[in-house]
Formats: sequence, structure tokens, C-alpha cells
Amino acid sequence: MQQTAPASERLHIGIIGNTNSGKSSLFNILTGQHAAIVSSRRGTTTDTVRKNAELPGIGPVVFIDTAGFGDDSELGAHRMEKTQESILSSDILLCVFSPDTFSEDKACLEWIKQVRSSKKTVIPVLAKSDVLKNSEYSEYVYKIIQLLNKKPVFFSSFIDSGRSKSEILKKITESVPEDFCRKKTFTRNLCTENDTVLLVMPQDSGAPKGRLILPHVQILRELLDKKCIVSCCTADKLTETLSGLKKPPELIITDSKVFRTVYEQKPEQSVLTSFSILMAAEKGDISRFLDGAAAIERLTADSKVLIAEACTHVPLEEDIGRKKIPDLLRKRIPGIQIDFMNGTDFPDFSPAAEKNALRQYDLIIHCGACMFNAVYVKARQESAARAGIPLTNYGIAIAYLTGILSHVAIP
Repeated sequence: MQQTAPASERLHIGIIGNTNSGKSSLFNILTGQHAAIVSSRRGTTTDTVRKNAELPGIGPVVFIDTAGFGDDSELGAHRMEKTQESILSSDILLCVFSPDTFSEDKACLEWIKQVRSSKKTVIPVLAKSDVLKNSEYSEYVYKIIQLLNKKPVFFSSFIDSGRSKSEILKKITESVPEDFCRKKTFTRNLCTENDTVLLVMPQDSGAPKGRLILPHVQILRELLDKKCIVSCCTADKLTETLSGLKKPPELIITDSKVFRTVYEQKPEQSVLTSFSILMAAEKGDISRFLDGAAAIERLTADSKVLIAEACTHVPLEEDIGRKKIPDLLRKRIPGIQIDFMNGTDFPDFSPAAEKNALRQYDLIIHCGACMFNAVYVKARQESAARAGIPLTNYGIAIAYLTGILSHVAIP
């Protein structure tokens, strides 16, 4: 992958810690740029700052500088929401401590508890190590080991920062999660070399002229790498395309919006699935998405459904999340209440939000999440599961609502 690798395919490395602990200095050293403002004033980083980079032995990564914990300013709570999102989407967390901001008070212990419960790969970093006296090193190392059960890496932006950077990068390379290293395969066991695969890709206003959307590009590339024989068409040319093939395709992958249409026209022996389902299986726990679809049967006119989309584009007339799925739901259950969220907006299902009205959803229908990395999608699934709220996927939901889910292939 080059620098153009999408964020969803990059290793996410979040930098967290108390305010003014040296997070932004570390961020700038690791990225090799002054992308984050560094100041001795508390709360200088007011929002997350992201920077793409290429690391030898790993490939494309994104470093994330976050607002510090312990921000008691008027906007501190809002800044913490962004930091929480960064923790959820990070594969690795660099937890930064410094002698002048080190604290073992309730607030500090709370974020440490959150880090430990997240089950993320954690690398403790003791920043501003140049201000430590020799007699203090072992004291701080012991404290950090007590908190995170790991020995910290030392970092100073003033004394041999190059060596500090090398040590931290080495530790990152050693700490890459196994799931990230696993070779990604969207189609998995659904096709193999020399299989004929047909992609049905409606090119509406969601795919700007001259471009394909990301799921189409990623899956097409994978099929070519697999040495499959690939054909592409739009839904209105499906009949002509099928008649032009020497034999029925072993696999048909369709845009979910035309799931039923393609199902009704496909050859009996051709296996059918959708781009959204393939994305869901690669990014999340597909069994949970399937279980979530069963909740559709229990919905009533008093039910409340949330449709969550990773993209932040302006809703389109034929939009799958704003138009197609709501129409199917309302046709089945007149009067059902439907809410929408996009981007990183998502209900807070934490224990602290126990009485939050956003917890009252009967079902969440999530997009294929091509814009999110896998760890973030699974975090959303886990969050909804803890709240006891079923969560399914666009493609699975449409297949269920159109009565063809039992005839659809799940990787």
C-alpha cells in the first residue's frame, strides 16, 4: 500500500494521556512533522489530529493525537467524547505519562481502567524523561508497571529524540495485533481461481462520475488477485450481461439496493451475495449481524430503529440508508420511528448513560462501514451488545426485508 491507502486499511495508533503530558510532542516526533500544536498550556489539543505515515515492516498507519484527560474546561466533556472515539478506533494505544503531570487520583485511575478494559494493545511511554533525576527513574517505572503491567518506553523531545523515536517505533512493530496482520479476504470461500464472478454495480449519484466507490474497488482488486474471471455491469444491463457469458457465473456480488432484482434474474446455480455483506463479514462479527436481523421480526409500530452510516456525504434521493431501507421498514411496519446518524456519531451506551434516551433503540442497522477500520466496527457491535440492542447490517437487513436472506451467501 502507498500513502493513498484508505484510513480503514491502516493501523490506527492512538496517543492518549493526561493534559500537557507530552502527547503532541510525541505525535510530531513520530510523524516527522509539526502537525500538532505544542504548548505548556493545558488543553492545547482541543480535538483529535490525525496524520498518515508509512512505517517499515508495518506499512500504512495513522497516528492520532488526542485531547488530554483531566481537562476541566467548559468544553472538556466534549473533547473527551472525541478522545473516547479515538480509543475505540485505535489498534494500539500509546499511553503517555510525564513526571509533571503524573497523577494517581480518581480521574487518572478512571482512564487507566478504561484502557485496561478496552483490551487494546498498550504501550506505556514515559515522556519528558530528561527532567527525571536518576533516583526517580525506578519510582516512575514501578508506578507505571503497577497501572498497566508493562514497563514504559522513555521519550524526550530534547535529548536524543531520534533514539527515543526508534525505540517507540520498534515497540509498535513488535505490538501489531495478529488480526491486523491477517491477510484480508472479503470473498473468502465464496470463489476461487478461474471462477467467473459478476459484479452488479449501480452507478448512481453515490458514485461520482469517473469513479467507483471503495467497496467495489477493494473487492474487484481482490478478485483479480485471486485470478478469478471478472465481469461488471449495472443492474439495468444484468440480463444482457448474463446472456453474453459462456456459462453462468459461480458468484454474483451485487449492490444491496437491487438485491431482490438481481435475485429474481440470476441463474439458479449462481451464488449471490452483496458488497455490504462482504464488508460486514470482513470488518465485524458476521454472526452478530445475522442475529441482529432476527430482531426485524419483533418490530412494531412502537419500535424505534437507528440507521447508522459511516459516510458523511449529503443524503441522496436514492440513498440506501435514508431512502431504500426506511421505505422497506415502513412498508412492513407503518408508523415505525426511524432515526439517522452518520460519521462518528453513535449513541453512548456506556454505564454513565444509563438513562440516556438514545439507549431506547429496538434495532440498529449499520452500513458496510468501508470507511471504518475493523476494530472500530467491532467496538460498535460490542457496545450495542452490552446495551442489549440488536445490530445488523444494510445488506443483511435488505435481504431479510425482501425475503431472500436464506438464499444469500454469507462468507
